[in-house]
Amino acid sequence: MTTDLDTLITALYVKIDDDLAGIRRAGRPPQLTDSELVCLAVAQALLGYASESHWLRAARRRLGHLFPYLPKQPGYNKRLRAALPLVKRVIRDLAADSDFWFDNTWIVDSTPVPCAMSRPSVQRSELAGFASYGYCASHSRYFWGLRLYLVCTPTGMPILWALANAKLGEREVLAAMLEVDADLVAEREGILLISDKGFSSGPFERELAGLGIELLRPSRKRETQRYGEPMLKKVRQLIESVNDTLKGQLDLEEHGGQSIEGVAIRVAQRVLAMTAAIWHNNKTGQPTTRSLIAYDH
Repeated sequence: MTTDLDTLITALYVKIDDDLAGIRRAGRPPQLTDSELVCLAVAQALLGYASESHWLRAARRRLGHLFPYLPKQPGYNKRLRAALPLVKRVIRDLAADSDFWFDNTWIVDSTPVPCAMSRPSVQRSELAGFASYGYCASHSRYFWGLRLYLVCTPTGMPILWALANAKLGEREVLAAMLEVDADLVAEREGILLISDKGFSSGPFERELAGLGIELLRPSRKRETQRYGEPMLKKVRQLIESVNDTLKGQLDLEEHGGQSIEGVAIRVAQRVLAMTAAIWHNNKTGQPTTRSLIAYDH
């Protein structure tokens, strides 16, 4: 099987449609099904269209043979915002359908999701109260917006993810994520969680140990070298490359969302697009599982 955007969209449609079989909507069936909507959203993220109106015009030319009906921009926007729970479910279903789901080595990190640049934009934004100022150490800059927290396998397959206020502590957000998915954590044994120094805390590490999670992180200043630290530099580069895929290839920081719902679905779109690419590459036996090259044109 060749790997291109058409084959990915077709395989994804079949997977989602099978998973949604038996689930009926109230009222008249929509002309664009939920399965088609999610596939359309994935294609938009992979092809790099931030504007929904530009995307729908391009989709008629590029993917008209796969989608008999394409809505206008207001209808697409409304359907997409309402589909956030569905998109989250599809991300989890695709991850669980891959070989990487059973990998108990997890990597955690957060990356900025800027939502405004100028002071007037910050003051007028609908995100006021949800977003805030934060600091990005890797770029030595402040930003106004949110942070995307991602727990993934070394291949980049997302296991857990969340959007949070930029001022919240990293340990606090990770603890909440593990609490929400307590059943997922409980059914696994011997989880090795690799992080940076921002997650260091004696009480937090003991809390993780109580959940059966061993935290592997770099030592802090004046702390003796921790077990396994020499291998961390290479492993840490993996999560950085995952973030680079989201930001460099899927334009995470150019999401264009102006409300809580808008930012949430646009970030979820990009996480889903990366997940779908990894899933399809795994199913078709591609040597580089996180490569998007076959699908971005």
